[in-house]
Amino acid sequence: MSEISKKFGVMIPQEKVEERIRELGEEISRDYAGKSIHMICVLKGGVYFMTLLSRQISEDIPVSLDFMSVSSYGNDFKSTGVVKIIKDLDEPLAGKDVIVVEDIIDSGRTLYYLLGILQSRNPASLKLCTLLDKPDRRERDVKVDYTGFVIEDRFVLGCGMDYQQNYRNLPYIAVVEE
Repeated sequence: MSEISKKFGVMIPQEKVEERIRELGEEISRDYAGKSIHMICVLKGGVYFMTLLSRQISEDIPVSLDFMSVSSYGNDFKSTGVVKIIKDLDEPLAGKDVIVVEDIIDSGRTLYYLLGILQSRNPASLKLCTLLDKPDRRERDVKVDYTGFVIEDRFVLGCGMDYQQNYRNLPYIAVVEE
């Protein structure tokens, strides 16, 4: 166990996280009524959020999933700014209504790069959904279509977000105390 284990507290309780994900599912269901959705999860942290979110989308809307792994963090608290595609998509995007699902957006550098690549693959539409947004850290302009929570610039854990691959499993958003 790392030294960080006793240095965090609850920022957003589990009940609030679950309630907001339910609301996002309802909003997406209204926006995509009569269509199908191709959700792209940005691994690894996004998988927790995408799994919960996809279950909140109306059963009348077909939802397909794909996964992409992109890194700009390494094992540090801050983004390195160097974006690497570790795993690309398994399916083509041409003609699909796509929602990219992220756990957290801060500088926007990774998503700016990723959305450019995905847009070049000719989806019918391309939207972005994130559980957490840190707009104070934004360095690149990315349009977030669906936001769970806007938070201050703090290092957070849980609901997929990690510190050196640990604490993703926390069912709430924890803030690391300094």
